[in-house]
Amino acid sequence: MRNWLMRAFPRESRRRKALYYIVIPLVGLAVLYFFFDRLMMPWITRHGDEFELPDIVGYRYDGAEEILEMVDLGIEKTNEEYHPQKEPGTILSQYPPAGTMVKAGRTIKVITSVGKKYVRVPPLAGFSVRQAKLNIEAANLILGDIAWTFSDSLPPKVVVFSYPASGTEVLISSEVNLMVNKGRLSGIVFMPRLVGRTLDEAVALLDDRGLRLGLVKHVRDENYIPETVLEQSVEEATELEVGEEIDLVVSTTE
Repeated sequence: MRNWLMRAFPRESRRRKALYYIVIPLVGLAVLYFFFDRLMMPWITRHGDEFELPDIVGYRYDGAEEILEMVDLGIEKTNEEYHPQKEPGTILSQYPPAGTMVKAGRTIKVITSVGKKYVRVPPLAGFSVRQAKLNIEAANLILGDIAWTFSDSLPPKVVVFSYPASGTEVLISSEVNLMVNKGRLSGIVFMPRLVGRTLDEAVALLDDRGLRLGLVKHVRDENYIPETVLEQSVEEATELEVGEEIDLVVSTTE
C-alpha cells in the first residue's frame, strides 16, 4: 500500500499539497485581518469623523448650546459657581477642553456662573471689637476701618454701629467699618457725620450722642434714594453739649 502511494503521489507533489494546505489559510487570515482592521473597525469606531472641540468658555449657556448643536454635540451643566465678573449663565469651564478631538454625539460638560454673591452684614453693635471681627469674618466679609466715638449708653471698647449697617446686603469680601465707643464724656459730645446716611441712621447716631433731631427739610433730589441726609446744620467733629438740636436736609423724590 505504501509503495502504491509513493508511486501515485511523488515527493514533489506531496510537498506542494502540504504547502497549499498551510499557505491558503494564512492568506485567508491575512485578508480577513486587513478587512476588519482597515475597513470594518474604522467604520465601527467612526475614526474618520473626529474633529476639534470648539471653545465655548465665556459664552452664555444658550449660545454655547447652539454652537454645539451645529456640530452634533450635546451639553450638560454639572455645577454652578459664584463669580464676581461673570454674568449668571456664563460658562466658566468645559470638559473636555477646547481643541480635544471628539466625535459627533458626545455630551460636553460645563460649569456656569451664578454671578456675584451677596451676604448680609451680621449684628455688630454691642459686641467687643474682637467678637465683631469674628462675626465679620464668619460672614465672609473683611474688617475695615475702626473709628472711635464717645457714648454714655454703652461700655467702653464695644461697637456702637457699623457701616454698612447690620442687615445690609453687600458683596462677599466687602469691608465693614466699625465705630467703637472710646468711653464716657459727660456733657461733651462730638458731632458725627450724617451726610449720606439714611434719616433713621442719622437719628440713631444723634440719640447715641445725646443730641436731638431738630428741623428736617425735604428737598427733591433724584440722585439719592429717599430719606438720605444731604446736609447737616453742624459740621462733623464739632464739639457740642449734650441735648443740642441738629437740623437736617433730607432727599425726597416727590
